[in-house]
Amino acid sequence: MGLAFGLLWLFTGFLQGARGQGVYAPPTAQIIHSGQACNVEEERHTESVFTIREGATLELQCLFTGHPRPQIRWTKAGASDRLNDSFLHNETLRIENISRHQGGRYYCKAENRHGVPAIRSIRVEVYYLDDPVISVHQSVVETKEQFYFERTVFLRCVANSNPPVHFTWRRGRELLTQGSDAGVEIYEPFFTPGETKILKLKNLRPQDYADYTCIASVRNVCGISDKSARFSLSNKTAPPSIKFLLEDPLVVNPGETITLVCVSSGGDPPPTLTWVRPGGEELPKKRVVKGGTLTIPTVNVEDGGTYTCVASNNVGNPAKKSTNILVRGLRKGRFWITPDPYHNDDNIQIGREVKISCQVEATPPEELQFGWMKNGRPLRSSERMVITHTDTDVSPGTTNLDIIDLKFTDFGTYTCVASLRNGGTPEISIDVNISSTTVPPELTVPRGRSHLIAQEGDTVDLQCLVSGKPKPIILWSRVEESAAAAALMPDGSAQVESYDGILRISNVTREMSGTYRCQTSQYNGFNVKPREALIQLVVQFPPVVEPVYTEIRQALGRAFVLACHLVRAHPARLLRYEWKLGSRLLTVGQFSDQQGDTEYHVKALNREGYGEYTCDITNEAGAGRCTFLVTGKAYAPEFYYDTYGALWQNRPTVYGFKLQWTQMEPNAVDRILAYRLSFKQMGQSRWWEQEIPVDGNIRIGELLTYNLTELIKPESYLVRLTPITRFGEGDATERIITYSPPVNPHLREFQCGFEDEALCLFSQDKTDVFDWTRHSAATRDTKYTPNTGPSSDHAGSKQGFYMYIETSRPRQEGDKARLLSPTFNMNSKTSSSVSSSSPVTNNPTYCLAFYYHMYGKHIGALNAFLRQKGQAVTETPVWSLTGNQGNRWIQAKVNIHPTSAFQIVMEGIRGSGIEGDIAIDDITIEEGECKDPPPNNLRSIAPPSSPHIWPLCITFSLALIDRQR
Repeated sequence: MGLAFGLLWLFTGFLQGARGQGVYAPPTAQIIHSGQACNVEEERHTESVFTIREGATLELQCLFTGHPRPQIRWTKAGASDRLNDSFLHNETLRIENISRHQGGRYYCKAENRHGVPAIRSIRVEVYYLDDPVISVHQSVVETKEQFYFERTVFLRCVANSNPPVHFTWRRGRELLTQGSDAGVEIYEPFFTPGETKILKLKNLRPQDYADYTCIASVRNVCGISDKSARFSLSNKTAPPSIKFLLEDPLVVNPGETITLVCVSSGGDPPPTLTWVRPGGEELPKKRVVKGGTLTIPTVNVEDGGTYTCVASNNVGNPAKKSTNILVRGLRKGRFWITPDPYHNDDNIQIGREVKISCQVEATPPEELQFGWMKNGRPLRSSERMVITHTDTDVSPGTTNLDIIDLKFTDFGTYTCVASLRNGGTPEISIDVNISSTTVPPELTVPRGRSHLIAQEGDTVDLQCLVSGKPKPIILWSRVEESAAAAALMPDGSAQVESYDGILRISNVTREMSGTYRCQTSQYNGFNVKPREALIQLVVQFPPVVEPVYTEIRQALGRAFVLACHLVRAHPARLLRYEWKLGSRLLTVGQFSDQQGDTEYHVKALNREGYGEYTCDITNEAGAGRCTFLVTGKAYAPEFYYDTYGALWQNRPTVYGFKLQWTQMEPNAVDRILAYRLSFKQMGQSRWWEQEIPVDGNIRIGELLTYNLTELIKPESYLVRLTPITRFGEGDATERIITYSPPVNPHLREFQCGFEDEALCLFSQDKTDVFDWTRHSAATRDTKYTPNTGPSSDHAGSKQGFYMYIETSRPRQEGDKARLLSPTFNMNSKTSSSVSSSSPVTNNPTYCLAFYYHMYGKHIGALNAFLRQKGQAVTETPVWSLTGNQGNRWIQAKVNIHPTSAFQIVMEGIRGSGIEGDIAIDDITIEEGECKDPPPNNLRSIAPPSSPHIWPLCITFSLALIDRQR
């Protein structure tokens, strides 16, 4: 900022409290719109309906009042998709390239800890029109009595839209309407009103063979143009048909490249061919599709399945044909041993029957073949060695070897070999040993391992010992504690297989406590009743306490209580607590059976009592900690954003700003002695500081003021305010002060012809029914409102712009549109130059002049108001005119005598019909009285002014009430 500027910076402000009631106020909210809206309507006087075109930018702003400054949050009703986080807590909700799915009801919520939150909503309608699609269907009705055939054709036009679409049919250039042709009927099905239109050609005639066009329209709403679709109907028109140039099913080996060819065998227009998989499953990523040819290189098992070719030409129903791809493979080879089923014994015994079963999943199943070997030699079926197979259409395939009247010589290794008849994949071999040591399984839990206790975060091994030969697969599951909820394993599955009998759980949590079941599987073992065992797992965890962390602000000498609450713990016995301040031990103790809280009482806080208090509640698993930060820091100040006349300008190069704030919870800590005011120019790194002393106690809601002067135009400043107590510095708060340049650099005259889109900072009144519209005669559409409105701007140019009210539907009689000028500040010297005892008012006089156009038989009224912003906002009518004034521009002039900051309000009121457009142009405000006011200057409401005139200071109203977010 520079030393020179630092010397120029003068703090001429003074610290003062706004006595009387505090300025705290609950929030209010209002949603306004900007961006590319098509229309805005009020619905039941409670909610606005905002219409926007798909692809445009939605911009909604939540205007709010209240102190402290409310926090804003946007939500959408029933939204599964989150709003952009950057807009969730912003006053402005902006959605670029809006889609139809983003329409709905949006809510703005404002809250500031005072009163109930303010919630407002707006319904956003997204308008769109998709390209229409024509489909053709035909029917042939036989009438036997008269021996003729009637061929009827239906042309169906469908288009997705919002609002509902309007359809028009043309045959060639001929417009078809209901009744225009005896052979044509046009109707809409009852189940799809506004979305479908059907053209019925009865008993098809030669002239019906023609080009048909369906035009879909939403009547140019939101500027959406009409869209059309065309179909040529001829005696060759026919639905599609297709055929395959391949085998079905197609059996291939893994790694091969396959090509599926689908060709059109009929249909006019020529159909389009596509490939799909059932159930919405995606085609393989490596596929290559060219028309009806689908190529899949290096095929694998996952590529197998059904593939469907679809042919469509919008005539009749699409033609579909499917084929299956079978990729050769063998999977999931398993075996089991079944003892003699005629004896109640699970053991294998000499002289009894034993069955060995082998199971494999094969593709294709009909190519599966099994072979058996004993001790490496082929084994054939005999009277004692009976080999059977399941049918080939049963999957998975199973083969059984029944050994009748088991003998000692039958002991050995039996091998089941599974292969595919045509090869293409490696065979699977499964060895099963039958001997005197082949015994059914037994399942036990190691001693001391049936009840396990673990700490949260540990790695735990649950073990079941399985004996027997062969050893089966062990299945682990959880025992359901209630029938309502299925207990899942830690990995989320219902069951886990283990080959060594161990279930390892890493990073165990308290939710994993419970009963676990291990049981034998029939696979790779004996086909007998499963053996099972149970293991109880108990996961201990440290106490869960609250609050985990809290900050407590207290003044010296006060008494208070710190309480730590036990939520849950396991084990919940032998709980101890320990209170500390920093590293200093305060007190220790043990919980009783019914005790759920421990408290520490501070009778009178001293300086040594400030700091971090901790309460540790411990059990065997660890400790839970409550932390309390006891501090004397003052809460943050709350900047006041609704200051009247906050920004002023005394000299051309500098400006001043009235900084106001309240103190959050001023009585929570010791009395605030001063504030440290820090500031820097935006973009600079150097901070300047000033201390502001405070006398006496600050009341809740008391408004404090400090005037900043000599701020350099047009720079913005970051201001930081920090309260100071005898404890030290409190929490700081920041805001940005932004300078807004005057509307007119000469400060003596304001003129606006509405030639730029900024409207010279005029704004629409958010409390009116509808808005003024900026237009030029060259672009204005008078299709629906003839005999009203101007044909040029007041200077006679068709390219010049002006403001007007559009009174066609949905406007109603009495609806008001109000246009607000920028805010004009009064120079402070004007009021100070007059003695307080003087009865004469020395207020400046200004001349308000504008041109109006009031032509049409339904003209309502045009009013001008002087709005003044003192401690209360007042509006005074200064000019009014009603009725038809002819097709011409007329100038009006009126003297105004403001006594404080003011605005001009132009109000247009809709008359009894649509021919009531009112326009205004070239508004000027000049210092001094009006010269030669025209005769239609109907009213001037204000006392005469003194001869002494001071320049008019004009600033943005936005600068007066700074809304930095």
